[in-house]
Amino acid sequence: MNQIRILSFLLALLFVAPGVNALTVVSTTTVLWDPIQYIGGEKVEAIYIADPTICPHMQADIIPNRIQLEKNFIRDADLFVAHNGSVDQSYVMPYVADFMTANNYGTVEWVTLENPSMIWNTPSGAKNLSSEVAGWLIAADPANRTYYETRLNDYLAEIDAADLSSEEQEVIPGQDAVVMVWQQDAAVGWLGLNLVSIYAPDFYQGGKFTPRVVVDDIRNHPEKYRNVKYVIENMQSGELAKGLEEALHDNGVPVERVIFTNFPRSLPGVDSLPDVIRYNKGLVTPVEIASAAEETAPAQTAAPLPGALAVAAILGGGSLLLFTRRR
Repeated sequence: MNQIRILSFLLALLFVAPGVNALTVVSTTTVLWDPIQYIGGEKVEAIYIADPTICPHMQADIIPNRIQLEKNFIRDADLFVAHNGSVDQSYVMPYVADFMTANNYGTVEWVTLENPSMIWNTPSGAKNLSSEVAGWLIAADPANRTYYETRLNDYLAEIDAADLSSEEQEVIPGQDAVVMVWQQDAAVGWLGLNLVSIYAPDFYQGGKFTPRVVVDDIRNHPEKYRNVKYVIENMQSGELAKGLEEALHDNGVPVERVIFTNFPRSLPGVDSLPDVIRYNKGLVTPVEIASAAEETAPAQTAAPLPGALAVAAILGGGSLLLFTRRR
């Protein structure tokens, strides 16, 4: 009799286990995947396609392999979500659509961001992103609306906790920096660094801000750069700023080159959008403040976050192409 009861109990657990009837979601990047999985909790299973350590436009050979590895999940997924910017349109979304068509799995309809260029590596951007993601999940699974709204509020609180503290607001803004253009919103708009110059890849504005151009400016106008504290790189764009760092060192400026990231899971311990925010601000926090914070912070044991975390961006309340299912 006891064995029968135990077996019945285990069977009951099986049927109520998280994920058995979960909404399945395919995301192009970890930017969308992180809030989707957090807000979705036990009601959602999500995967991402693009490798978060490399810019998606550099993954023409990687993305098809990742699709094959997740083919069983992708073919039966309920929801397909994307930024819908030029990179997604060229390097991620078509590969998924071609895979589905080639295997007769149906046509993919994408849920996309209202603003494909939305910034997500600032607290305000991450909150806008998360609110839009919650809207997607509610539209796809309205029966669990209250659950998603509760977890959204929890996630927004985590983002707020990662924002600048009152002490950090006193010491981070105003420091001089040379900034990779893709990190300008975070470095200047959020952290309040003093922008001395930007730099960018060759294709940006006809090559007017390449590292070579900025190096020439450093040599011609050294006084402009004498107080620069940081050269800020963008991880997913590769190393562009080594020459800038060397040129400033040659001019006696003890600059530090730091590398901001945009994507969750691009570094160990950087698993979520709040982690991205904390990591980036930590790179430009004066050493004495960072050391004091470490000494006074209570010891913590990292608690596992539910499921896998995802990311992406947009002004909250977007409507666009809600509910993306195969036909």
